[in-house]
Amino acid sequence: MKAVVFGGSGFVGSHVADRLSEAGHEVTIFDVRESTYLRDDQHMIVGSILDDSAVRGAVGGNDWVLNFAGMMDLDECQQKPVQAVELNVLGNLRILDASAKSKVKRFVFASSAYVFSKVGAIYSNTKQASELFIDTYSRLHGLEYTIVRYGSLYGTRCDMRNSLYRIIHDAITAGRIEYHGDGTERRDYIHVRDAADLTLRIFTGEFVNKHVLLTGRDTLAYADLLNMISEMMDHQVTIAYTSNKRKAHYKLTPYSFSPQIGTKLVNNPYVDMGQGLLEIMHEVHDAIRHEKEN
Repeated sequence: MKAVVFGGSGFVGSHVADRLSEAGHEVTIFDVRESTYLRDDQHMIVGSILDDSAVRGAVGGNDWVLNFAGMMDLDECQQKPVQAVELNVLGNLRILDASAKSKVKRFVFASSAYVFSKVGAIYSNTKQASELFIDTYSRLHGLEYTIVRYGSLYGTRCDMRNSLYRIIHDAITAGRIEYHGDGTERRDYIHVRDAADLTLRIFTGEFVNKHVLLTGRDTLAYADLLNMISEMMDHQVTIAYTSNKRKAHYKLTPYSFSPQIGTKLVNNPYVDMGQGLLEIMHEVHDAIRHEKEN
């Protein structure tokens, strides 16, 4: 099969693109910057999802279209709501429209567990709007789709927009973690490689026109997570808790009542949390060393 991955230079998209290539599919990556993870057997298109002509050209001839592009940081969406709508809603709509006109076999949209939530604010709004457009296009044009609602992701290739990466970066560079909350907040973390593996499983007929929820297997309180990181660094890290003024984040669950319920999919075996944290620590350490050498 031929697949194009929009946002394939990024954190989740690059891992999914790799899994597609490893499975023997012909993969094209479309992004605003060339992927630093580009494989020899992958094609690269540098462009914007707001460019109709570029999007149509990238979609044409592909069997599968996967959209991981857009603004993913909740706080950034709060600060730049117009840009968030342009990228997350209008950008997705351009890809969706091109997919329907090209009669692709499956359109896959990277949504979020926050789509259920009122606390996700602007970010949630953009995901909700995009999901509605996808459902409508399916009814109007017969376009088959799968919407993947990702939970709290972590792992290699992320950056300072990822909460765990920021925490580990601060722990290594400053010996201090400042956490905005009381530590009782809970998350179901899923390693990005597990998420990528599960994403490939949705291309079976079982998940046509379905909403799939990908979250971790175990729920972890932030206080336990921070203590784990400190312990892995020989307790050389100070942990400071401050009041949380951020309104776009949840405490125990992202879910608010919604009639559109998704199917939860989990990976077995899966990446151990401690091993996943160690990988990020090595990646952050290598990035800091590279900056100092240059």
